[in-house]
Amino acid sequence: MQLQAQHVVLTGATGGLGRILALQLAAKGAVVGLVGRDHGKLTQLAQEITQAGGKAHVLLVDFSADHMATSLLKDALAAMGHVDVLINNAGVIEFVAFETQTDAAIANIMHTNVIATLQLSRAFVGYFLQRERGHLVLVGSIFGSLGFPHFATYCASKFAVHGFSQALRRELVDTPIGITYVAPRAIATAMNDDRTNAMWQASDQAVDAPDKVATAIVRALEKEQQECFIGQPQTFFAWLNGFAPTWVNLGLKKQAAIGQRYL
Repeated sequence: MQLQAQHVVLTGATGGLGRILALQLAAKGAVVGLVGRDHGKLTQLAQEITQAGGKAHVLLVDFSADHMATSLLKDALAAMGHVDVLINNAGVIEFVAFETQTDAAIANIMHTNVIATLQLSRAFVGYFLQRERGHLVLVGSIFGSLGFPHFATYCASKFAVHGFSQALRRELVDTPIGITYVAPRAIATAMNDDRTNAMWQASDQAVDAPDKVATAIVRALEKEQQECFIGQPQTFFAWLNGFAPTWVNLGLKKQAAIGQRYL
């Protein structure tokens, strides 16, 4: 896919990864619909893209609102004329002992990472089918294939997104609609609090810079890859977990003990 002049709607546009991804897409010549709930940050990012010679539109959204997905599609079409690509990038994470996680935190993770993603995908895929073209990108996680201690709810949400991407791809196999699932490992963004960063460092876990991940996502979209896993050895362990989870259990036993110290 040539991104020049493609109209791309990007959720979570002002986050650590989303902002860099928006800038890279615009630099490739894409017209970017910046989706988020902070009008000031969205406007600032749109201005930055415009000043660099790109094109961007601000699309405010509240994931908790009724008919959120259809409203966003309507707003995107009004602002951009048409949409070629939807990138579901918005997400939340929490490093926590599951037995202490609050109901509100569980609901927020599942709604943002799963329910809103499915609702948006349904609205835009319906539009893509009517238009007979379109591409859906789902930003998941290595934790969508590898259950990781102290991220139980987050893992549950990303396992759901990964399974959804596979099921929808198979459902749409005879259509011109593309589906790309991207699974980064840990990313150096503000989503990680000080405890999480300390835990990553203590356990020697690699944490990727947002620009590296954004570049991988752009490349996966350009190549129209079905799945893109980022980073080793995490990608290997995600693969190994598919047929030898007991071996992975042993490998993550030390990680669970380290994480316990930083909760």
